[in-house]
Amino acid sequence: MTTEHQVAFFLRELETGDTWRRAAAAKGLGKLGDTEHAAVLVRAAADPAPEVREGAAVGLGRLGIPEAGAEILPALMDDDDPWVRRQASLASIRLGLRGREIVDAYGRLLGDPDYHLRINALEALRELGVPGDVPALVRLLGDPAYGVWGRARAMVYDFQKAPEVEAELVRTAQWGEDAARAHALWMLPDLPTDRLLPSLLRDLTDDPSTEVRCTVASRLARVNRPETQEALFAALEAERDPEMASQLLFLLGRSGDERLLDPASRWLSDERAGPSAASALGSVGGKSATKLLRALLTDPTTAAPTLAAAARAYGEMGRWDAVWLLLPLLDHAAPEVYEGALRGLDALADPGFRPWERAAVARALVARLNVDLTLVGVAERVLAGLAEALPGQRELVDRTSSPIVRTATLSLLDPHNATDAGTPHDLPLFVRHLDDANTWVRRAAVKGIAHWVEETGTLPPDKERLRDQLTALGSDPSDSVREAAAETLRALDDCRTN
Repeated sequence: MTTEHQVAFFLRELETGDTWRRAAAAKGLGKLGDTEHAAVLVRAAADPAPEVREGAAVGLGRLGIPEAGAEILPALMDDDDPWVRRQASLASIRLGLRGREIVDAYGRLLGDPDYHLRINALEALRELGVPGDVPALVRLLGDPAYGVWGRARAMVYDFQKAPEVEAELVRTAQWGEDAARAHALWMLPDLPTDRLLPSLLRDLTDDPSTEVRCTVASRLARVNRPETQEALFAALEAERDPEMASQLLFLLGRSGDERLLDPASRWLSDERAGPSAASALGSVGGKSATKLLRALLTDPTTAAPTLAAAARAYGEMGRWDAVWLLLPLLDHAAPEVYEGALRGLDALADPGFRPWERAAVARALVARLNVDLTLVGVAERVLAGLAEALPGQRELVDRTSSPIVRTATLSLLDPHNATDAGTPHDLPLFVRHLDDANTWVRRAAVKGIAHWVEETGTLPPDKERLRDQLTALGSDPSDSVREAAAETLRALDDCRTN
């Protein structure tokens, strides 16, 4: 059947076919028809059957005649049937329709019960560069569907400087529905905070929504005024909701204020607020906080999240017994506790471990470098400069299957970072990894050779073969490896001339 015959068939079907045949004919006519058929599809858009109106919307989008679409699609976007509205909105987007009538239609769709239509409207309005119905747009910040509120938030950011959008954000921050209000509070620039301060201070304790109160607390914490700090501490003292208490302890914990001591101690046993309470105690410091945290670290019933926070806080406090309390936690079954203990040791490493602590820390961390590959960098910082760790690292470098661990171990063996009596014999370890499959391992090996030559002041036994290997690395795919190889060749030349 030729195109002309197909078009003629579709026209007959639109006149005499049943509902589904008319709907199919409208779609087909849009695909194969021409300008002269636009009026036929416009008439079909008034069909009493929603299936046919939907087909007409699809057909108009396919036909590609913007003038015909502009004539009827805004009305179809208000149709009683959601499928008609959906296809009309898609057709309008496809035709790139513009103008006040279209913008108003999209604005009405921002409040449509069908979340697909809310998404279509948001996409179309953003493409047109207008916010549409501003109150409806800002209300969507509280939409339950992420695909909707995420797009709405992006659009509000785009138009945030428009006076009507900023005014609606302020209004929503004061009186909007809970979810939308929370997002509006986050998005408001700092300027309107003065205007909102009385209502924020009131809602910190009076609003029934925990989500709103948490957001209000975060907003108030950014206001550097005595009355806001006093209000936050007072709210924490009276708080009974674990989520809100956790938020307040987190926000106030950085202050190190002694007023945190009593509320933090009360929330330590709560699964939700316990971690924030432990962190807050660490910032306060002192004998009471030390006693409470030490009890947490030695109590086998302490919840893992709270134990992890306590471990990190105790390490940051730098107490005399911190190393001996944290090392056993590296074997805890919960990965988060291992991380907390490791980060606590990381804090202790900054001022340096005591002589009687160094060997124990070295043994414990070298043995556990493979425990969590995402934390190898933290373990590497702790081990840097610990000569007591070097013997174990020499055994590990060839044994581990992890390129991350190999890189860290070679970096720690690098005499630029640490040396011991075995350093003069480390060269073969670096040379063996010059052809490693991993770029960062190769780079660590090459840099280790450069620093080995500089530190020992001697040339390698098989220097010509090594020079050939380093020269070959001059064509390595990685820039960093090529640069390190050139540096090492210069180190060999300098050593030979000295």
